[in-house]
Formats: sequence, structure tokens, C-alpha cells
Amino acid sequence: MKHRLNATWHRSLIAGSALALIALGTLAQAAEVVNLGALRFTSHAAGYIAYEKGYFRDQGIDLKFKFFQAAQPVAVAIASGDVDFGVTALTGGFFNLAGKGALQVIGGVWHEEKGMNGSAILVSNKAFDAGFKTVDQFPGKSIGITQLGSSFHYMAGQIAEANGFDFKEIKLKPLQKVGAIIGALKSGQVDSFIIAPHIAKGLVNAGAAKQIGWLYDYAPYQVTTVFTSTKNTKEKSDLVGRFMKAYGRGVADFRRVMLDQDKDPAATEAMTKLIHKYVYASRPYAKAAPSIKSGAINLNAGNALDVGDVDKQLKWFQAQKLVSSGFSVRDIVDLSYVQAYNIPN
Repeated sequence: MKHRLNATWHRSLIAGSALALIALGTLAQAAEVVNLGALRFTSHAAGYIAYEKGYFRDQGIDLKFKFFQAAQPVAVAIASGDVDFGVTALTGGFFNLAGKGALQVIGGVWHEEKGMNGSAILVSNKAFDAGFKTVDQFPGKSIGITQLGSSFHYMAGQIAEANGFDFKEIKLKPLQKVGAIIGALKSGQVDSFIIAPHIAKGLVNAGAAKQIGWLYDYAPYQVTTVFTSTKNTKEKSDLVGRFMKAYGRGVADFRRVMLDQDKDPAATEAMTKLIHKYVYASRPYAKAAPSIKSGAINLNAGNALDVGDVDKQLKWFQAQKLVSSGFSVRDIVDLSYVQAYNIPN
């Protein structure tokens, strides 16, 4: 009798295990692979947090990161189908593709806010020693940018406009990659660079550059957004909605911990270690942590989108003849997924 009971229990255990494996297999099959284009910046931390904490898995998404050295190629990758979503700055390349019906902005991420951590205006030690010590001295000086039509290009234009001088008086130096610009700034091959605080503060603290201002004093704008293909918004709106829910949870966690780091030092340390897996990962944690912590910036709660500023950016690129004038912001923004504000008439 005991033998028969043991045999029955053994068969039940096998059957239960098989059912569990089938269930796990079904869940694995149900998770849709989604590729997210990102840069290894703290401004992209919400995506890393959401991934590490399983928020994408909770939404049935098997997230994969594809890393880029600049923002503009992300838009191209989405339009070609190599990447599903992007979280980067808006560029001339993005606007041109969006104007042709390929891309849609679906949410906001990093927004410059006066008085909060933001993009720093740096000058090389060589240029500083030669007298370049204030923002109004930009005419005749060079600035490192990734590409023409990049967010760096736009930021330089906003500084010129705010200070009342001709944008053509700034010498643009396209160097393709942020790392190349940093090298050129350190060696004095370019006079200036505008960059996120996790990089800027590290350069200044190391004595490799000088800071002469904050971008938010001249262009308090929607630096990065979430965007995807128009095909996704039309044919996979449920997936887009689930992606935004997961990403929004990452934003909420980042804001709660990193924007008030003294409130819970243990939580700050844990989140910094998580972000370190993706930002400055090649550096020892002790060396990377200060830059990550000091690089915490304002991510819009709920991925809210400043539509008016996206409109401003589009019109600037159009005025520079870098983007076609045949469309407006309403053609390239889908407001189905997040709260929008500052909507133009």
C-alpha cells in the first residue's frame, strides 16, 4: 500500500512539474521581444530601472537594449525596424523621418528646469585661459557637436538666440560621438561643449574643463522624449501602452529616490548600483558613483510631454532649413499614452 502511495505521489509530482514547465513556456512565448534604443547616460536611467525591476516583464515585454553613441541614429534605426522604441533627444534626422510619416513622439522624459540639475556649458581649459569665461563670448568660438541637426546643434542655436548674436558666429565642429567631443575639449581642439551633468561635473571636478553656465538659463526645454514608429502606434497600440506603463514606473522610482537622495541613503546607494550596470560600467563603482549621483536630472512625472517645446524645436530646425516645412507638430505627436501640456493652438 505504501509503495502504491509513493508511486502515485511520484507520478503527481512529475505531472505537476510538467504543467509548471508548460506554464512557464507559455509565459515565455507570450512575452514580446522589444528593442529599446538608448545611450549610456543617467538621463536614460528610468529604462534601466524598469528593466532591472521587472516592470517590462510585468507588461509581457522581453526588453532588449541597443546602445548608440548619438541620438540621431536611433531615429534611423526605428524607421528601419531595427529598434522599436527610442528615448533620446529630438534631432533634425528625427523630424525629417517623422515628417514623412515614419515616427511619432509618444511621451516626454528629461526636461530642463531652471534651478535643477541640467546640461552644463563647458569650455576647454585652453579657451578659458585665453579669456572665454562667459556665455556672451561665444561669437568666434567653436563648439563640439555630434552631427549637424543634433540636439547639441539646437542647444548652441538657443544660446545664440538668447544672447542676441548671429548663430553663424559660432563655429560648429561635428565629431560624431560624445567621447570624441570630450577628447577634443580636453585637448583644446574645440572651445566648448554642452553636456549632461553626469559627464560635465566629472570633467570639471577632474580639472579637465571649466563650466561657464547652465543651459536652462537659455533653453529650458524638453531634452529627451520617447518615440516609436507610426506603424507601432497604429498597429500595436496595446504594446505601446504597455511599454509606456513600464517605463513610467521606472521614471517614478528614479524621481522618488534620485531627486531626493538624502531622504533614504540606502535606497540611493542601491539605485546607483543598479544604474552603474549601464552608466560608467567600465569604471569601478567607487569612482563612478559620484558622477551618477550628481547626474540625477528632472525626468517628467508620468512621462508628461511638453508639446509646445517640441513645436518650438521643430520650427527652429525648419527655420534652419534642416527640416522640411511641410508639416506641423500635430502630425508627429501621438497624445494617446501620456499627459500632454503646453499644447499650441
